Amino acid sequence: MKQIPIVEWADMLVAWLRDNAEWFFDPIKNFLDGIVTGLSDTLIAIPPLIFILIIVALTIFLTRKKWGLSVFALFGLLLIQNLGFWEQTMLTLSLILTSSSISILIGIPIGIWMSKDKTVQNLITPILDFMQTMPAFVYLIPAVSFFGIGMVPGIIASVIFAMPPVVRLTNLGIRQVSTELIEAANAFGSTPMQKLMKVQLPLAKNTIMAGVNQTIMLSLSMVVIASMIGADGLGVEVFRAVTRNEAGEGFASGLAIVILAMILDRITQALNKKSHA
Repeated sequence: MKQIPIVEWADMLVAWLRDNAEWFFDPIKNFLDGIVTGLSDTLIAIPPLIFILIIVALTIFLTRKKWGLSVFALFGLLLIQNLGFWEQTMLTLSLILTSSSISILIGIPIGIWMSKDKTVQNLITPILDFMQTMPAFVYLIPAVSFFGIGMVPGIIASVIFAMPPVVRLTNLGIRQVSTELIEAANAFGSTPMQKLMKVQLPLAKNTIMAGVNQTIMLSLSMVVIASMIGADGLGVEVFRAVTRNEAGEGFASGLAIVILAMILDRITQALNKKSHA
């Protein structure tokens, strides 16, 4: 039986896009590079102690003066600075903020669109399944082919990997809104936009925020993988420790990633509770 030439087809498609779609990929690369460079330069320029105080103040505001998260953020960030990973942490944070923001800005409208049209949901759901089940390493190949080495392909791979949760949970949250409430909004003559903005999105907010939280965490999980294609940050330290078999350095840089992940996770959860109050 003759083998289906999937490998050849994929190579031909990537080569054709690389040769004929520079007009599309180059502006995206320049735009994302400008954003992540500007954000990382800004974060690095802020003195560490000032940044730590800002984060602690934010956690106090969001948690209504419950001190657990604030104390953890204070000592966690001070530990990162003490270990000498401050600049790498800011680079990682800029990559996470950029990729997760893009995922959220694209994912929520797609989720809303899916909730409004069953056909769209049936078409997009297999694509989301593909995005979530494809090994993350595979995304690095076309990302490097189209965008070169550096932070930008890491952002692109992170966006593809991290977007599905916010799309799925936005769709789920809106579909779970009670039909009685929708009928009541219709009875009062609400337009589709009014129903969406004043009924469906507010009631689906907790579910959507759970998707946002998962998207941020998945973006963070791509940090080490993205370091393999030139993305700066804590992932580089972990990757270097693995290649050199330096257990201590790997543990320390991994600990910094864990601290950052926990702070981001708790802040997004607290933000959801704050807006719900």
